[in-house]
Amino acid sequence: MIPAEDLILPRDLPLWHDARLYLDVRNNDEHTLVAYGVARALLDQIPEARESVVLPAILLHDVGWKRVPQDLLLQAIGRNPTRPDLVRDHELYGVDIARGILQRHRPEGVDIEAVLAIIDGHDTTRHAKSIEDAVVKDSDKGWRVTPHGMKTIRGWYDWSLDQYIDMVSNVSNPRMLTAPGKAMAEGFTASLRAEQQLSRYLGTP
Repeated sequence: MIPAEDLILPRDLPLWHDARLYLDVRNNDEHTLVAYGVARALLDQIPEARESVVLPAILLHDVGWKRVPQDLLLQAIGRNPTRPDLVRDHELYGVDIARGILQRHRPEGVDIEAVLAIIDGHDTTRHAKSIEDAVVKDSDKGWRVTPHGMKTIRGWYDWSLDQYIDMVSNVSNPRMLTAPGKAMAEGFTASLRAEQQLSRYLGTP
C-alpha cells in the first residue's frame, strides 16, 4: 500500500521538482502524479519490472508538452485528433528535457538510457519494448479510467458519461498491455457502466 504522505519516493523527488516546471500545461502535473500512483500499484503486481526505470519514466514522460503551443494541445489528442504529429513532437522534446534533468541529478540505480527509451515512443508506439515500457504505457493510459482522469478529460471535451465510456472501451482499454493493467481498466469501466444504470434499479430520476 502507498501511504498518502509518501506518494513519490525520496529518490524521485528531485526529478519531480525539476519536472514540475514543464508540467504546468494541460493538467499534466496532476496527471503525472496520479499516473505515478497507478504505476506504483501496478509494480506491486508486476515485480519483474524495474521500478527504478518505471517511476522516473512516468514522472518525466510528458515534460515535452511544454514546448508544444498550448493552443494546439487539444488538437493532438482525443478520438479524432487533427494534429497527431504533435504527439511525436512532445516525445522528442521530452527526451531532450528529461535527459537534462536525469543527467543533472543522476539518481542512484537509475538506468538513464532505459528511461529515455521509454519516453521516446510512449504514446506513438503501441507495442512495449520491455516490461518497464509496458507498465509505463499502462500507467499513462490507465489514468484515463481513474476518477481524476475521467473528470479531467470530460472537462476538456465536454463529453457525456456515455461518450466517455465509449472512448475508454473502444480506444483506451484495448491498448492496455499487462494483465493487471487490463484488469484495472476493465474494472473501472464496469463501475462506470454500473453508474449509468443506478436510476434504473433504484427507481430515481
